[in-house]
Amino acid sequence: MSWTEKYRPRTFEEVAGNQKAIAEIKKWISGWKAGEPQPPLLLVGPPGTGKTTMAHIIGREFSDTLELNASDKRSQDAIMRTAGEASATRSLFNHDLKLIILDEVDGIHGNEDRGGVQAINRILRESRHPIVLTANDPYSKRLQSIKPKCKVINIRKVHTSSIAAALKRICRAEGIDCPDDVLKELAKRSHGDLRSAINDLEAVASGEERVGEELLSMGEKDSTSNLFDAVRAVLKSRDFSKIREAMRVDDDPTLVLEFIAENVPREYEKPHEISRAYDMLSHADIFFGRAVRSRNYTYWRYASDLMGPGVALAKEKTYRKFVRYTGSSSFRLLGRTRKQRNLRDSVAGKMAERMHISPKVAISLFPYMEIIFGNDEMAYEMREFLELTDEEVKLFRKRKIKAPKAKKTRKKSDKTGPLYTQKKKSRSADRGSKSTEGKTRKSSDDKSPGSDSGDDKPREKQTSLFQFSG
Repeated sequence: MSWTEKYRPRTFEEVAGNQKAIAEIKKWISGWKAGEPQPPLLLVGPPGTGKTTMAHIIGREFSDTLELNASDKRSQDAIMRTAGEASATRSLFNHDLKLIILDEVDGIHGNEDRGGVQAINRILRESRHPIVLTANDPYSKRLQSIKPKCKVINIRKVHTSSIAAALKRICRAEGIDCPDDVLKELAKRSHGDLRSAINDLEAVASGEERVGEELLSMGEKDSTSNLFDAVRAVLKSRDFSKIREAMRVDDDPTLVLEFIAENVPREYEKPHEISRAYDMLSHADIFFGRAVRSRNYTYWRYASDLMGPGVALAKEKTYRKFVRYTGSSSFRLLGRTRKQRNLRDSVAGKMAERMHISPKVAISLFPYMEIIFGNDEMAYEMREFLELTDEEVKLFRKRKIKAPKAKKTRKKSDKTGPLYTQKKKSRSADRGSKSTEGKTRKSSDDKSPGSDSGDDKPREKQTSLFQFSG
């Protein structure tokens, strides 16, 4: 049996460090035992800090435990077949609560774990039993839908002195003589990872009665910082080597830049320091842009030095105060406007397809579309042409578009009624009288001035200048 299993804590009193987190966990357990269902517990922290150990200790407080760890297949079917059924049923031999442990949920990925996150979300909604989840990366995309449903407890790295005390207890139990300064150096090299320190001690001291400096000859563990460690080192220190070491993170460097930019005004107080810091960040952003455009990622080293040591040296002195650092507000803004941006992109795609333009040009035409949609008839025709939904139409106008009414043509047969008949007769009489007067005037004009008034014979029509009457 390995020493990490042999000396694994069995109670909360044996756990090294994280006493504040343990107090919150005990309160959570008491709530379940008092008949008050609690939200699922999500333990987040670096590897080797005791997350799984705490989950097992919590399991001893309940009647039964079901665990799915990283080595198990965690597809949607597998999770629903095991944890899903267990979360909805009572124990076979008693009616007490049972604990469901889902270990390293941020490691669900690949085809073998397809649909795993959806299954976990369903279990969190429908479970009648307490659930504990663990994760290493608090910023993992797989936790975006899980974290809002859980009570999140941060498990921090174990302090160097606590690790050294744990190593000393193990040496005493194994009968090994080791100097305290060597154990302290080994604890320091573990960077808060208690499990790693125990493994290193076992690798060298197992079967020995005395160890010394040879324990340190195995080298130092390669470690990476998390985002907030990097931000804290940049804003709290002016030590160039310490800052560059802290900047070794596994996350996207542009994400680190966003976090530093968000917290600069929280840490720095003088306006000229803030100005210099943002000037360094703007130059770093330029190098990130060049790296993307040219695919030459050696530019990252310049960007890293500008946003790390460059921002750190922008301050004249370090500020000895407590500051609660936060994530980038730009990501929260993007999250709130995601639906609106998806709607915008959908409309731009339809315009690009129908109008044979790029989506970027289509978005630039949105102000003109608002003017067009101000007219009901044109709005209706444009909606039919682009095949827009009601939600997409709301980008350009608030009111719903009503279908235009068809123009009615009145037939002659429709003109009936006594008023219309009487009006028609009066119009016919007027036309008859006017015709009679016209004929009378014409006949009087046709008479010759020298003819007798009593001659009723019609005169012949004069057809030529040389024709005379006989």
